[in-house]
Amino acid sequence: MTTPGPPLRVRVPTLSPSVRDFLGTEAASAVALLGAAVVALVWASSAWSGSYEALWSTSAGFHVGDWSLTMDLQHWVNDAAMAVFFAVVGLEISREATSGELRDRRTVAVPALGALGGLLVPVLIYLAINAGGPDLHGWGTVMSTDTAFLLGILALFGPACPDRLRLFLLTLAIVDDIGAITVMAVFYAHGVDLVALGLAAVVVVAMLVLRWLRVWRLLPYAVAGVLLWLAVNASGVHPTLAGVLVGLLVPATVPRREHVEAVTNYAGDLVDDTTAEREHLAELAARATVPTGDRLQRMLHPWSAFVVVPLFGLANAGVALGGGVLGEALSSRLAIGIAVALVVGDAVGITGAATLAIRFGLGELPGRVRYGHLLGGAVLAGIGFTISLFVAGLAFDDPVTLTHAKIGILAGSLVSAALGSVLLRWLGERLPLCSPGPEGPPSALPPLPWRAPA
Repeated sequence: MTTPGPPLRVRVPTLSPSVRDFLGTEAASAVALLGAAVVALVWASSAWSGSYEALWSTSAGFHVGDWSLTMDLQHWVNDAAMAVFFAVVGLEISREATSGELRDRRTVAVPALGALGGLLVPVLIYLAINAGGPDLHGWGTVMSTDTAFLLGILALFGPACPDRLRLFLLTLAIVDDIGAITVMAVFYAHGVDLVALGLAAVVVVAMLVLRWLRVWRLLPYAVAGVLLWLAVNASGVHPTLAGVLVGLLVPATVPRREHVEAVTNYAGDLVDDTTAEREHLAELAARATVPTGDRLQRMLHPWSAFVVVPLFGLANAGVALGGGVLGEALSSRLAIGIAVALVVGDAVGITGAATLAIRFGLGELPGRVRYGHLLGGAVLAGIGFTISLFVAGLAFDDPVTLTHAKIGILAGSLVSAALGSVLLRWLGERLPLCSPGPEGPPSALPPLPWRAPA
């Protein structure tokens, strides 16, 4: 589809359709995140490891009168930029609950209960392995699935026609994210400031009033979102919670039919007389036909997928593997507990809980998804990269302990990705997800040479 407006006098090279299609998939985001993580690992383990630490410990901030906000670059990524990532998660949850698959109880029941199993069983495994040790409070590191990696690897290595399986895993990941976000807000908050928390509550109420007033422009919600982040950051609760709240509170309701039909009138006025005022009105009329949340998600999602998440991987995946660190991690109950919990816990928890939900008639697998696909997806859900690293940074202050936790996360995520990919590829050839059309399977191709009709 061509873009509106007159063409440039000089032809500017553009991306090919195949490249644009790839960049629009989860696979591209997963590749970007994986590339950033590999760069971080190599950088932190190289002779230039000191520059890696120096970069992310560099302070940056701003001052307004006597008020200032200063953090190192790693915290700007983890606390501020990742709020954009969590806003996209909140927007996805809101959209699916309003007009997507989360509206249907039977469609949601199986992946939702599977997600609960994928939250609880890994925690139990982690606690069992680390029982009596000093690292029990790190149980939150094994609770979450990395949605970008999960769907990206499904797109790259999964079965043909994975749409129904993708929908199942996306629903599971959304419920999983809700659980992980709740855990971060409740169990990993430090030194809560009630005054700042009260100010955050005031901003939330203001956003609810905006929704009630049917405000559909983005600017008021953007301003409220910045104020909410500042208040939550000052409260002691992790500021990324502000991103989730913004995503959940921005309206996702579908506009009324009369608003859609009004676009024709404004566009007709613009055709009659191309003035700046009429152009502005036609533009506003067109924007009003799309839910506010969808417009915000379209704006934020590329930044989240290709800037924020890779930056997070670059800032947090850097682990120096030399000097016997890897050997120490292999004998560390913390690293072993995290790795086993991710690989085994998600596979057992998700498969078991989802199977029980089906057996008790609470829901069903969508489309042509089979138990084999469920098992393969459950193994793949053991990839806990992004949020696991995020929670590890909140749970562990000691650098050595944090390093062991990161190695456990990387090892468990890598094994889950490899096993899940092989399992889904193998099962995908034996349990096809593709359905023939109403006219039956496609007929054989005509013999060469092929010619266009005259």
